[in-house]
Amino acid sequence: MTWRPSANLVTMTVTILVCVLLYAVAGMRYHHLGFLTLQVFLDFFRDNAYLGIAAVGMTFVILSGGIDLSVGAVVGLTGMVLAKLMEQRGWHPAAVVALVLAIGTLFGALQGVLIQRFQLAPFFVTLAGMFFARGVALLVSTESIGLTNEKFLKISDLSIPLDSQHVIPFVAIAFLAVALIGMYLARWTRFGRFTYAIGGNEQSAILMGLPVARTKVIVYVFSGFCSALAGVIWSMQYWSGKATAAEGMELDAIAAVVLGGTLLSGGIGSVLGTVVGVLILAIIGQIVTLENLTSWWTRIAVGLLLLIFIVMQKLLTRLGAVRAS
Repeated sequence: MTWRPSANLVTMTVTILVCVLLYAVAGMRYHHLGFLTLQVFLDFFRDNAYLGIAAVGMTFVILSGGIDLSVGAVVGLTGMVLAKLMEQRGWHPAAVVALVLAIGTLFGALQGVLIQRFQLAPFFVTLAGMFFARGVALLVSTESIGLTNEKFLKISDLSIPLDSQHVIPFVAIAFLAVALIGMYLARWTRFGRFTYAIGGNEQSAILMGLPVARTKVIVYVFSGFCSALAGVIWSMQYWSGKATAAEGMELDAIAAVVLGGTLLSGGIGSVLGTVVGVLILAIIGQIVTLENLTSWWTRIAVGLLLLIFIVMQKLLTRLGAVRAS
């Protein structure tokens, strides 16, 4: 009996190879700028922490065969509510953070219920959610609100020293913690196994007696929570709340997930792959910056990579169908 690699292994291997290749090429070209230093690598996680956290939630949504276009708007909404209550109403940071996380979680739950209960397309439900969340954020304030609360900003300054020269910032720690939790949920819990099963074949999951309805709602609950947490992290990084924050970030999150090897049709992928996908986006962005190019070149490069990965996914799907027959 010959050994055949799984689709998960193939996509993950390709993702890691692309990331290593990009990192190696950039390291050779910009070695004089210290591109390969540990601190620059850690900065990738710091600068993309809010994107990474939102992408972890998006991973579960896409694994289940769905999509969530509201994540960027929820980041803007939670950041604006946080800044408004903390700076203008004098709320304690802990209470505000708890409230905005609850708002994001309930928002995700509402979308999940609408999708499951009324059998609505996730694209349209979350598109409506995106407009709604962004509109509410603009109702709160059309101007950005600066954050000056010492207790809140003190948290953003926390870090774990690795040695005398290198530290891991708090926002990077938050990203890695959420990623580890996501990996655990995906691989070692019934929720994760149910999510993979639903994305692989929802009708088969129903016939097997799996809690499809409940799992699909929980997927969007988790995505809403991650989006709200990403909004908190965004506020920590930029010391403000802004209604238009993270515009278009939902597309970056989807790109990170797909570049990480998760199939858009669901059922195949991993949270670890998404983390690598975020790193790929970070490396591409850094290369474009060091080359003094406009940010549109980042979009062009990511678009080409996405096209390659989507074609590869289609080939893997067809190959799997041929083997099954």
